[in-house]
Amino acid sequence: MKVLVIGGVAAGTKVAAKLKRENGDAQVKILTKSKEISYAGCGLPYYVGNLIEERGKLIVNTPQSFCKLTGAEVETGVEAIALDREKKVVKAVHLEDGQEQEYPYDKLVIATGASPIKPSIDGVDLENVFYMRTPDDADALKASVAKGTIRRAVVAGGGFIGLEVAENLKSQGVKVTVLDMAEQILPGFDPEMAAYAEDHLAENGIVALTSTKLEAVLGEGKVEKVQTQKRAIKADAVIMALGIRPNTEFLASSGITLASNGTVQVNSYLQTNDENIYALGDCAMVTNRMTGKEAWSPMGSSANIEGRIAAKNINGGSFVYPGVLGTGIVKLPGMNAGRTGLTEKAAKEAGYDPITVIGVVDDKAHYYPGAGSFIVKMLADKESGKFLGIQCLGKGAVDKMIDIAVVALSMNAKVTELENLDFAYAPPFSTAIHPFGHMVNILLNKMQGEFATITPAQFAAGEAEQYRIVDASPAPSIEGAPYVNLTDVEGPVDGLGQEEKLLLVCAKGKRAYLLQNRLKHYGYKNTRALEGGTTFNNLDD
Repeated sequence: MKVLVIGGVAAGTKVAAKLKRENGDAQVKILTKSKEISYAGCGLPYYVGNLIEERGKLIVNTPQSFCKLTGAEVETGVEAIALDREKKVVKAVHLEDGQEQEYPYDKLVIATGASPIKPSIDGVDLENVFYMRTPDDADALKASVAKGTIRRAVVAGGGFIGLEVAENLKSQGVKVTVLDMAEQILPGFDPEMAAYAEDHLAENGIVALTSTKLEAVLGEGKVEKVQTQKRAIKADAVIMALGIRPNTEFLASSGITLASNGTVQVNSYLQTNDENIYALGDCAMVTNRMTGKEAWSPMGSSANIEGRIAAKNINGGSFVYPGVLGTGIVKLPGMNAGRTGLTEKAAKEAGYDPITVIGVVDDKAHYYPGAGSFIVKMLADKESGKFLGIQCLGKGAVDKMIDIAVVALSMNAKVTELENLDFAYAPPFSTAIHPFGHMVNILLNKMQGEFATITPAQFAAGEAEQYRIVDASPAPSIEGAPYVNLTDVEGPVDGLGQEEKLLLVCAKGKRAYLLQNRLKHYGYKNTRALEGGTTFNNLDD
């Protein structure tokens, strides 16, 4: 069996390696346009920031080492330009000399990945306009920063890669501005969570300008400014992180079905509309495992899973790829941000009636050195109680919170099934009530009517205007608000009417909940607690 794999990096190398492990007699050949076959693309921003000092550490395998390790053949510097399904050949060009060649196959794997979007604006070819997709891209930016000529940089794009590049440039002493034409940074997060992260970036010296379109790059020979629809911004460099496009142009006349964004449509076995052709990685359109709808997941993690499953199927199996959850995580200055599952908007679009809660919980024992907080948004369906998703911000092990949620979502768990789980505990790692379990308890309290709240989104929208703010902190901290000490409440509180609409506010929300519970006992009927307290909400707006 001749298996031709077009593309390397994560998906292509994984499918080739797994194919050869399961079937040593298979003739597996990889064609790749790049001179590198397998590199850590997700590590490029950290190479720019000198956290990874040597370029060689980004190279997972050379073509030679991969051949020896797996038994697969590799040809680099070869670009696929056409597919003839009737003849079962791929036409390719050798980039060094322009010679064309046809490569036959019995099974074909399309793992051509994606390329960064180059906007159609003036100035994109000026010196010091950079991209961040390959080790060569990272080398170019790193070298320019090392020269000391880049003092101010604009990163166009507020997604994960753009924000990672921004953090690493700032760590090298570069003043960074992030532009995004969307209304928020961090796509895949709910707006209030993204807004909190944006404020955090500003506090750490990175300004993010949302709803701001990049219109041109200005300069004589090299970057001097960027022009937006609002104003011009001085810059010595521009890093384009506006997203990616799948490398599928060579399939235009092949009859292979493409999605609207140019990715290859595949079924649950990762086959295209041609049963002998598979597609995976950044160039493939898969599905969301919760909704069954199309989902594009250009992530190294999903690419490796897809490569493994495709290899088993090519070798005669019938293994289903269940789809993605939209899981993602990013490191920001002094804070990590992760998410998985559905956002509130996506849950509504999928037909759920979501109930949400935002809480601030300790990430480990509060007395342990380095302890901090997680800000967590958790979602469930009101009617079924099905757990729908999580978003988490914090300086600690955000990945732990996200990964627990991935398992819960993959098992279609209800929130009640996540209660009382036996999580690992010791002060350096967690709290006695695990932060994930703590958030489950808060969400269940709200779902069961024991915790009446105003969400941050409702508060920002003015839905608390009819409520009188009551300071429920351990000590007075909200100017102009009546202060009530929880431990002093042994009956009705002077000055607070039992029918009055009261918004209870503390630093994190916990003490507000405890005060609400006690006031209910003494006949107060219209109290609400502000989720996230003053940690998450700005009471001065």
